[in-house]
Amino acid sequence: MKLYHWTCLGWGSYHITRLDLSVWSVGGLEVTTGKVSLIEAVNGSTVLLPCNYHSCIGIKNLFFKWTFRNNGSEQALCEGNIPAEKIEPTYSISHDRVTFVGSSTTSNISILLWNITFEDEGQYICFARNPKEKNRNHSAVLTLRVVDQMKEVDNTLTVIIVSALGGVIGLVVIIMVIKALVVHFLLKDDEKNKECLVTSSGNDNTENGLSGAKADNKGTPKA
Repeated sequence: MKLYHWTCLGWGSYHITRLDLSVWSVGGLEVTTGKVSLIEAVNGSTVLLPCNYHSCIGIKNLFFKWTFRNNGSEQALCEGNIPAEKIEPTYSISHDRVTFVGSSTTSNISILLWNITFEDEGQYICFARNPKEKNRNHSAVLTLRVVDQMKEVDNTLTVIIVSALGGVIGLVVIIMVIKALVVHFLLKDDEKNKECLVTSSGNDNTENGLSGAKADNKGTPKA
């Protein structure tokens, strides 16, 4: 894609500057091995080495390869070609314990490494080149560490924190229940006191002759 910039040099004079913008700078082929760059696996196990590619403008004859780097030397593991989007790749394997498990339908060029040994420790490089983006290329590095056994995670601190939080929450709940019961009984006592006051007031008025029933209806005693 070419753009032209016009610069005014004076009355009626202009200078034209051509700007060349490469298409791949917009497309941006990228390969990634996921969120982690280090994999720890047990000796004798099988490991998935993940890799995905992405291009905003698509791919054509995408070339990819996997290599293993250790102590300065580099060994080919697998390489292949993807003709176009959604067309499965053709590939070749250069290692007897490597299996290609990728698929162009998911933009995946991952491999499996079987029965790993301590000699397999090192860096695994996933590389891709896209001719559609003027042969723009990109690579991602994944480090493999081989161990005798996986380390057990000490969850003592986590258990203590969770237990403490559980105890605090339980205490708060108990306090709220007790508070609700106390308020309930206080309201009940208050209602009883009010009833007592009303009853007492009625009794006092009757005794003082304020009810007006029998006292008012008594006639004047005869002589």
